[in-house]
Amino acid sequence: MSKIEILRLMVGFRKFRDKYFANEHPLYHRLATGSGQSPKTLIIGCSDSRVDPAIITSASPGELFIVRNVANLVPPYETGGGFHGVSAAIEFAVVNLNVENIIVLGHRQCGGIRALMLNHLTQPNGFVEQWVRIAQNAKDRVLEKYKGEDEETLCRHGELESIITSLMNLRTFPFVEAAIKSRNLSLMGVYFDLELGHLLEYDEALGTFRNVEV
Repeated sequence: MSKIEILRLMVGFRKFRDKYFANEHPLYHRLATGSGQSPKTLIIGCSDSRVDPAIITSASPGELFIVRNVANLVPPYETGGGFHGVSAAIEFAVVNLNVENIIVLGHRQCGGIRALMLNHLTQPNGFVEQWVRIAQNAKDRVLEKYKGEDEETLCRHGELESIITSLMNLRTFPFVEAAIKSRNLSLMGVYFDLELGHLLEYDEALGTFRNVEV
C-alpha cells in the first residue's frame, strides 16, 4: 500500500474503527450480534463520488440500504437478459428487509445523464451507452419540452426527468407494487443540487419538483 491515497483511506478506516468498535461500541455491537440490519429506507443513488447518500443525509451505519449506479437509474422489470444487480438489490430491500421507503436520489452535474442528453460517450457501444438508454424516454420528453435550450438546461431537466422514469420503472416490479398496496411502501424522487446545496422532491400530484424545506 504505497500509494498515498490508499494510505489515507487506511488511516480513515482506523478512525472509523476507533469510533465504532472501541469499547464495544453499542451501535455495531447491536448490528453484528442482534437480528442483523433493519434499514427502513432503500436509496437508489448515483455512483458519482460527490453524492454519497449516507453523507448527504447524515445517516448512521445500519440506517440505509443503498444501491448506486451510473445516473441512479432503475431498469424496468424483466426476467431475461442476464445479470440484474440493481433489480436484485431492490428485491432484497423490499422482500427480505421490508423497507418502508424507496428513494431515487438524482443530482446536478450527473455525467451519465449528460452522456445521454448530449451523446457525449467516451466508449461508443460501451456499457455506459447501453445503461443510460434506460432513461431514453426521459431524454425524449426533455427534447420535446425544451427544444432549442442550452446544454446545461437540457442536462438539468434530463436529470430531473430520469428520476421520474426510474419511479415509473419501480412500479413495474410486481413485488414493489404488491408492497405499495399491502403495506403502503412509499416511493420518492429526490434531486440534490450540488451547486446550490438544495434538495428537491418530486410532487407526483403536481407533476413537478419542489424545494424541500428543512
